[in-house]
Amino acid sequence: MLSELYGPRTVVTFVEGPEFCPGADNHPIGRAAILGNESHRSGNHRLRHARSSTILANIPLTTCVLSHAVQTAHLTVEPPPVSQSRVPLWQIVVLLGVLAWLYAPVLTHLVGQWSHDPNYSHGFFVPAFSFFVIWSERDRLRKLPLEASWSGLLVLAFALIVLTAGVLGAELFLSRFSFLLAIAGLVVLIYGWNHFRAVFFPWAFLLFMIPIPAIVFNQITFPLQLLASRAAAHTLPWLGVPVLREGNIIQLPAMSLEVAEACSGIRSLMSLATLAIIYGYLLETRTSIRVLLALASVPIAVIANSLRIIGTGLLVQYWDPDKAQGFFHTFSGWLIFVVSLVLLFLLHRALQVFWNKGGARA
Repeated sequence: MLSELYGPRTVVTFVEGPEFCPGADNHPIGRAAILGNESHRSGNHRLRHARSSTILANIPLTTCVLSHAVQTAHLTVEPPPVSQSRVPLWQIVVLLGVLAWLYAPVLTHLVGQWSHDPNYSHGFFVPAFSFFVIWSERDRLRKLPLEASWSGLLVLAFALIVLTAGVLGAELFLSRFSFLLAIAGLVVLIYGWNHFRAVFFPWAFLLFMIPIPAIVFNQITFPLQLLASRAAAHTLPWLGVPVLREGNIIQLPAMSLEVAEACSGIRSLMSLATLAIIYGYLLETRTSIRVLLALASVPIAVIANSLRIIGTGLLVQYWDPDKAQGFFHTFSGWLIFVVSLVLLFLLHRALQVFWNKGGARA
């Protein structure tokens, strides 16, 4: 059994056999030989012992006298502790104050739009869910080393450039998106890139709280209007309702139905996509199924909105045209959203059964 002692002057290897340290009478240290060119396996024993004694005579007594426990101990070298760099607290406070002053008007207008625009009323739930995810992962985040990176200042500088472009160009999306960039820069600056990678999902989820640009909104809304009106125009004749469609306007015998922007399904689409991601995170652990649920929210929202228009056409034809407006129109919107959630749940159950069967066959 071997163990090596690394000293400032020599390296000693201890082997079996009773010997005594020269210059230190009656202090057993075991049989010692110096590693190096002085000893050879096939050399003369006396010459090897004389050379060893000459070198050992120059080693202090405290180096030679070792207990049997030290001789047989397994020496391990522990890695040095990880250094954790921190940004001074006063600099963080000053930086947060400046960012709060810059983004206060942007965030105030954003919250006001959540309150008044039904298309984005789900915005209140987005930051709450992101905070929940970070809170649930707090133990894992505490174990990550602090590796503050000054590259976070570059991200902050880019965020301020985007903010300036958004304010000067009157583009709300850019100014609001720059707030997310500023959050990313702060995380990198204070905690490091490893922490940002750990919180990337809740950070990216914050995109759902920002209304999409108007030009993109219009490009999405009108095709959804045409799709919903086309689906209703093909389905209603099977149910005994004659239909004549002109674009997004459906001509019924009793009245005309216009699939307006509010009835295009964009509202339910964005809300359902947000809830699909929350649902997948809370009730599913497999990433592949989570992604499928998020993607399936788009066709589910389109199908549910088409069912709403079909139901309105049946209501006009077989009951009372006045019922297509007012309370029943609003209630049908909530009802169809509940139907969308039920369809999402059924899809989730079907995916679970399919995955379980596939795993059992494998």
